Amino acid sequence: MSHYAGPLLTRPIVAAWAAARQDGTGAWRGSLDLGRTDEDVLLAADTWTWRDRVYPWPGKLKDRTLYWWDGESFEPVSRFSGSLIKLVPTEWGAPTFEIDGIKMLPTSKESPVDDARRKVALIEPRGKVVLDTCGGLGYFAACCLDSGVARIDSFEKNADVLWLRTINPWSPDPEAPESGGRLTLTHADISHAIAHIADASVDALLHDPPRFGIAGELYSQAFYGQLARVLRRGGRLFHYTGSPNKLTSGRDVPREVATRLTKAGFTAELALDGVFATRR
Repeated sequence: MSHYAGPLLTRPIVAAWAAARQDGTGAWRGSLDLGRTDEDVLLAADTWTWRDRVYPWPGKLKDRTLYWWDGESFEPVSRFSGSLIKLVPTEWGAPTFEIDGIKMLPTSKESPVDDARRKVALIEPRGKVVLDTCGGLGYFAACCLDSGVARIDSFEKNADVLWLRTINPWSPDPEAPESGGRLTLTHADISHAIAHIADASVDALLHDPPRFGIAGELYSQAFYGQLARVLRRGGRLFHYTGSPNKLTSGRDVPREVATRLTKAGFTAELALDGVFATRR
């Protein structure tokens, strides 16, 4: 799927345009690609121009919503096929996404890309072959590419999340020159696809599954055994867990995960908001 190269709008951006037009200003400078670049926008009464293309003024926009040009009008960057999946702007530029209103990436204290960068640093990806089990918006992959990974193989089960990646300027494009052919992105369920990955064929692992209640199979002893099988001895793993249900039920998911990983053949310890482990 080719990546979208058009403008992305939010309610605050269009409000700033309206204020500029009221002040008699015929132009605005800012970002229409979520902070990646700043460019000039020319403002007219009923239209506006960006990158030499003329667009109509959008209708009423909602907060916490991104809008893209679908060729006919500005529409929310969201899809519904059993669940509502939505790209959500943040103060950091790089967006998060939600599934049925549940935020999938931490954004309260820092950019989701900076959060991903700290986690990726634990596995030291430079020069390595990395397996990214649940690719999401691709921030783990982007950080690995920036860090000099030899190759990163990403899997993503949800077709709608893959579509969000094509709209999000912060999601790496496997076909872009800057990826250098080092990123592969496969639409598949890693809980099944991992059976086709060769023994000891990856140097490091990044595992960022949905929460346990949604994808329990990705926290199972059997799956951790598969992770141990494909990872070479001495290879590193970061497993995001968060702390779901800790306050309501007292359940300690990170420690449960560390116990299962240890049983599967890892040396495991709690780190950041998950578990860091090394293949024994």
